Amino acid sequence: MATFLYRIGRWAFRRRRFVSGVWLAVLVLAGVAAAMAPAGEEEDFSMPGTESQKAFDLLDERFPQGNSQGAEARLVFRAPDGQRVTARENRAAVEDALGSLDGDVQVASATDPYETGAVSRDGTIAYSTITYSADAVDLTEATKTALEDAASRARDAGLTVETGGSALDVEEEPGGTTELIGVSVAAVVLVIALGSLVAAGLSLLTAFLGVAVAFCLVSALAAPLGLTSTVAILALMLGLAVGIDYALFIVSRFRDERAQGSEPEDAAGRSVGTAGSAVVFAGATVFIALAGLGVVGVPELTKMGLGGGGAVALAVLVALTLVPALLGFSGGRVLSRSVRKATAPGGERPHRASTAAGRPGLGSRWARFVLRRPAAVLLTAGLGLGAVAVPALSLELGLPGDESRSVETTQRRAYDLLSEGFGPGFNGPLTVVVDLAESPDTPATTDLVVKTVRDVDGVASVGDPVLSRAGDTAVLTAVPETAPSSGETKDLVHTLRDAVSAIEADTGADVLVTGRTALNIDIAEAMSGALVPYLTVVIGLAVLLLTVVFRSLLVPVKAALGFLLSVGAAFGVLVAVFQWGWAADLLGIEQTGPVMALMPILIIGIVFGLAMDYEVFLLTRMREAYVHGASPGEAVVSGFRYSGRVVAAAAIIMTSVFAGFIGMSSTTIQTMGVGLASAVAFDAFVVRMAIAPAVLALLGHRAWWLPPILDRVLPRVDIEGEALSGRVPAPAPGSGETAVPRLPAGRS
Repeated sequence: MATFLYRIGRWAFRRRRFVSGVWLAVLVLAGVAAAMAPAGEEEDFSMPGTESQKAFDLLDERFPQGNSQGAEARLVFRAPDGQRVTARENRAAVEDALGSLDGDVQVASATDPYETGAVSRDGTIAYSTITYSADAVDLTEATKTALEDAASRARDAGLTVETGGSALDVEEEPGGTTELIGVSVAAVVLVIALGSLVAAGLSLLTAFLGVAVAFCLVSALAAPLGLTSTVAILALMLGLAVGIDYALFIVSRFRDERAQGSEPEDAAGRSVGTAGSAVVFAGATVFIALAGLGVVGVPELTKMGLGGGGAVALAVLVALTLVPALLGFSGGRVLSRSVRKATAPGGERPHRASTAAGRPGLGSRWARFVLRRPAAVLLTAGLGLGAVAVPALSLELGLPGDESRSVETTQRRAYDLLSEGFGPGFNGPLTVVVDLAESPDTPATTDLVVKTVRDVDGVASVGDPVLSRAGDTAVLTAVPETAPSSGETKDLVHTLRDAVSAIEADTGADVLVTGRTALNIDIAEAMSGALVPYLTVVIGLAVLLLTVVFRSLLVPVKAALGFLLSVGAAFGVLVAVFQWGWAADLLGIEQTGPVMALMPILIIGIVFGLAMDYEVFLLTRMREAYVHGASPGEAVVSGFRYSGRVVAAAAIIMTSVFAGFIGMSSTTIQTMGVGLASAVAFDAFVVRMAIAPAVLALLGHRAWWLPPILDRVLPRVDIEGEALSGRVPAPAPGSGETAVPRLPAGRS
């Protein structure tokens, strides 16, 4: 692979105008496609195979005139202090507001609170439910404006009016201030790490181009593939982070090769053949892990995985082709000032055995510190991550609702008013669907279901059943006594399903408990059940791939255990912040509750690939030194000398980019930002830079042992560039290490 990528790097360097023109054309075409494509739809979460989803599908079949998951709004009215909402003037104001919705073609119905009894016991709060014939994203601006005008009419009459429901849901748009701060931090880190504005700008430019293409393609395919705004934001988040990192690794290797005396074109080929090989492997692991999210069975999670994986694949292609092309345009300006002077005409040309890149630095000093105290470093880092991971034992999964929104939003205030007037469970009613097609006595069966549901502890009220036109389906609403996201409501759903199972056996009817609350519970439980199998697959994949790459058994096991530690610590942070409220005010999170159900599996998929990035880039240099005769300790120092600074810079950049999304208003994106930023920081700085060298120091030569039978069977992946001619960079004078000539290709 190294030889093939070497040729690509040289070709892109020589044909830089053609390569740059092709990528510019791709960007223009993707932008045009995005501009001409229809807007995508924000789809509700669904979970095929669950009882809740089966009930929704049955409702759509038996009530074709309705939309079981269509948009809905609630206008919540509160009378002024000392008054009742049932007073004549207040009632007139409510009816006038609801009457203004007549004539809106998208309004299917608007209930009258005085006819339906939707008035609190103390008479101060009332609500009206407005159902729409279209989904939230299909509501026209005129329909949304009419809803706002209706609320304004009642406010003008002196009532307090708040609006809740899915009709107010809007797409989350990227482009916030905190995201710009994250990118700015990345730019500063690049300048410091590379010591060149041109090199830093090149890495940012290529990353931005790859992200722009990915974002435009997601927008263009949003309608035909049903991609949501969350998919687009994930593609932006991942594409930007890995795009900068991949470009940084190749640019950094190019600078090393130039500092060692290679001609520019050969240096471009070598950088793509060596660092580019690691980029291909790392990108492939991210893509496989994300694409594997499809096995969980949640359509939205599958789309997020494919969207993010596509952005990573584009980042790899950009790094392998556009980066060497732009290196051709940059000339010597991509190098540091000292190297430019040395390589200038008349200057002393650096020799491979005496390179500026080999001077001892912070990375070498840190590696030697770990080698002197490996057990202490391993114990401290391991116990530290273990302590951070302890809160993960209390992890609760769910899907955020209006209760997780800011108190500044009308949706949250409507939620609070309904809880005050009708109880916390009113915001999460359960829907009981009775399939009467096989029942011989429809009225008796329906009455039995109503009685059974009413007798269950935890049910506050049960509405009258509604029959379909054919009389083969009955629907009734059960209001829990507890809030939608509480553990008591989760238990109630299971209790109800157990209670109605006896009815199914006696009457032949099929009774299903659904509703948004029940669906959220089903999704959360499905995610919990899929977590361990998915983690097992990911860990198994990591061990297999790293065994092939590093031709070792213990290195992959060490990498997998370190990955588990970093993920566990990230989950601990999520629980502490989003469930317990630690530092929630600092991060702008106003309401605690269960962690977003999709987050654990999504974070595992993303962080797995990113963790392999650092593992590969750091250990590749270690193995390269070891197979050429360096001792295990010298190999560790060599890896940190040549890759430690770059890996640290890459981790800071990726953490900054992910943290930049914490400031968005979407709970989903906030959770993703906190989880990914903390996971990357833990994995890069604690696992890869502390635990990994400590373990390698303790294992010594055993770390690189591979049974002979596996050595013969496993394919050889030349990720170190063994097939390329040349020598391993010599250590700095005074380092106590010995330069080792490169072995002939194929030996290890």
